[in-house]
Amino acid sequence: MLSLNNIGVICISQALQHSPKLLAIRQLLSKASSRATLCNNSITFSSKGTRRHTGFRLLNENIVKHVSSLQTTFCTASVKLHCWNCSQSIEQTPAFFCLSCNFVQPPDERASYFLIMECDQTFALDTQRLQKTYLKLQRSLHPDNFSQKTAKEQEYSEYQSALVNKAYRTLLKPLSRGLYMLELNGMGIEEGTDAGADPLFLMELMEINQALDEARSKEESAKIGASMKEKLKDLTEQIDASLNKGELQAAKALLAQMKYFANIEEKVKEKLSELM
Repeated sequence: MLSLNNIGVICISQALQHSPKLLAIRQLLSKASSRATLCNNSITFSSKGTRRHTGFRLLNENIVKHVSSLQTTFCTASVKLHCWNCSQSIEQTPAFFCLSCNFVQPPDERASYFLIMECDQTFALDTQRLQKTYLKLQRSLHPDNFSQKTAKEQEYSEYQSALVNKAYRTLLKPLSRGLYMLELNGMGIEEGTDAGADPLFLMELMEINQALDEARSKEESAKIGASMKEKLKDLTEQIDASLNKGELQAAKALLAQMKYFANIEEKVKEKLSELM
């Protein structure tokens, strides 16, 4: 049996041969006299009886960039999932149930929230459709449906139901949806006040917060709340446009603003509850 260190770049070989855009990379790899093994971010070379571990330090750095960026995609694509109960191949992603024996399956960590909720990966998604999908999935995956099943089925249904809940909550609101889309692209927004924020914007936030603190009637608080809704609506449109254009930095800056205004909107709701 071959050890992992002696296996060639198996997880990417099949993907390469089906993609014309990647033929150049395949040719570069085939020209190398050494054999490369990608496993846990480590590449082992064996040449003329000498073996050495070099991580991603290949002689040709251009090959490194292509291989490292595609490593996860190829390895994921080559993995074949099988039903834990009947061993049938699982082709769909995500797979909630085996199509052969109808047993609930463990969550697929490769699937994004958009795939789980059967949504297009877009900021301006249909929230009504999202809710319908959520209800449909929960009707079939809720742990109560598996109270008489095996312990493993109960465990997997709990995992799947919790994952669907998290995916739904994340995609339901524009702010959390946008932050998740940034996360999928390796970006995020730091907690706390943004040191690089526009001073005029920060001053505006201070004035709004002060006005809310000084509000003594429902009308005053509701007026601030209505203003926040308008600002959030406008930001939603701007973020959608930025993401559609692939302008991630612009979307990140707008989402940071949305985070502040969404926080004030929550404060308005609390204020209105106090004035009830």
